[in-house]
Amino acid sequence: MARIFFSRIIFFTLSCILLSTYGIAQDLADIKKSGVLRHLAIPYANFYTGQGDGLDVDMIKGFARELGVRYELIPTSWATVFGDLTGVNARRSGKNAELLDRAPIRGDLVANGMTMLDWRTQIVDFSVPTFPSGVWLIARADSPLTPITPTGTSAGDIARVKEKLVHHVVLALANTCLDPGLYGMESTGADVKLQPKGRKLNEMVPAILNNDAEATLLDVPDTLIALERWPGLIKVIGPISVNQLMGVAFRKDSPELRAAFHTYFMRIRKDGSYNKMVRKYYPAVFRYSADFFK
Repeated sequence: MARIFFSRIIFFTLSCILLSTYGIAQDLADIKKSGVLRHLAIPYANFYTGQGDGLDVDMIKGFARELGVRYELIPTSWATVFGDLTGVNARRSGKNAELLDRAPIRGDLVANGMTMLDWRTQIVDFSVPTFPSGVWLIARADSPLTPITPTGTSAGDIARVKEKLVHHVVLALANTCLDPGLYGMESTGADVKLQPKGRKLNEMVPAILNNDAEATLLDVPDTLIALERWPGLIKVIGPISVNQLMGVAFRKDSPELRAAFHTYFMRIRKDGSYNKMVRKYYPAVFRYSADFFK
């Protein structure tokens, strides 16, 4: 515990030093003064399609209108997203975040269906949850892997999925929500095949359909899209993780911006406009996670 405590102190001290000398960190007053809200987004599923639209694009555009500023979309990548937001690149190292090199600050928030993982909370502050998620094992329809019979508990379902993986080749993607180190995949006996850094999450299913492997880790939002896009070609074997949540990421020195987003988001949830946005991009999610959207 002491080692983790001191490592976090060092992390935040270095972050403060780097931010003071490299890049421009803005909170709410600075954004209103500049007249623009810079939205960092990684092309991913229907949160940001890469074509200028998506659920999180619509949501943050509405937030910019509420603030009375111009909206600006800034594409980024999983390798550079934290540097683009905080001025310090970072990645997962065990259960903690590891600081890397400095980077120019390019945006004010990140919104593209980012999963709220423990190591990421050492780098950024998340909003209230905006979308439900989790990681499932997805296989080609012709794979000998078969869907589990539910046990009634998340732990039991995950155990049944992992029991099936001995000697099977499974794709994964480091430093994302599909990072095999987050889910104890090394103990399953699976042949875990890490994908190149440049691979996108929405390229995992095409990879198994191309016979790169017979199965892949995939999160719930991407799975819902994949099942519609490739009907009859893939199947859900079962969960690899417990239920997860997604949110908007803010710098730790932007508390006022985060608070303003909270006010905005709770209003659009209450008046039903957020559910309309969700239904436009993820109509099937209401069948799987109805409680979240009540």
